[in-house]
Amino acid sequence: MKIVACYKIVPDAQDIAVRFDGSLDLERSEWIIGEYDLVAIEAATRLAEVSAGSAVLLSAGGKELTDSKLIKSALSRGAQELYCVVDQAVANADAFQIASVLAQALKKLEYDLVICGEGSSDLYAQQVGPLLGSLAGVTTINAVSKIDIQGNAVIVERTLEREVEVLQLALPAVISVTTDINLPRIPQLKDILAAGKKPVTIWSVSDVGALPPSNVQTVSTRAPSSIERQQVIYEDASEENIKKLALDIKAAR
Repeated sequence: MKIVACYKIVPDAQDIAVRFDGSLDLERSEWIIGEYDLVAIEAATRLAEVSAGSAVLLSAGGKELTDSKLIKSALSRGAQELYCVVDQAVANADAFQIASVLAQALKKLEYDLVICGEGSSDLYAQQVGPLLGSLAGVTTINAVSKIDIQGNAVIVERTLEREVEVLQLALPAVISVTTDINLPRIPQLKDILAAGKKPVTIWSVSDVGALPPSNVQTVSTRAPSSIERQQVIYEDASEENIKKLALDIKAAR
């Protein structure tokens, strides 16, 4: 089975500073692989191991993607190969644009299964996985907490509010996984050294297709203002308390 894990690099949240006006200062923040995408990479690697298949990585973004440290960090987690679509026009692309670029790149690869994280660690829009599957024209499902391979079939579980849904998927497919599915491995020194010898293919957007226009305009990005906790406790879900909660929410706006 040929498995592709998609990932995104994001600024390290612990080094992001908030300016006086609420805007974010990213100057001291290093680029890292998103925590949700580490889960996707681990899921792809484990499936490749149990199915005697192969796992490769796919990403799209700005020039930061080509940093050797980030490349080794990605490939040291078990995948055999890395493909990147690098273009500054993609660095601030919206979810639909990113999904479009990834879908175009997938046409250049052979795959049975594509695994994405449930969302990115910066925006967490949870849109790229479902959009990618739709644009690729394959089976698409999100919120997957378990994946099993039985012969040529893929069985997935989705933990819903009151039940666990078990589905058999037709391949090829795009799956978005939750953080419940695994605990990502910590690469050892030998893994990092071996990662430097693995093949890396870098494309521009024009190599895979074109970047569609964006219909999203970002006006500003601000950190939420901090407020003191009101310490209001509603003892039960009585009709009276529900009405009081609704009134309190309206009053706090």
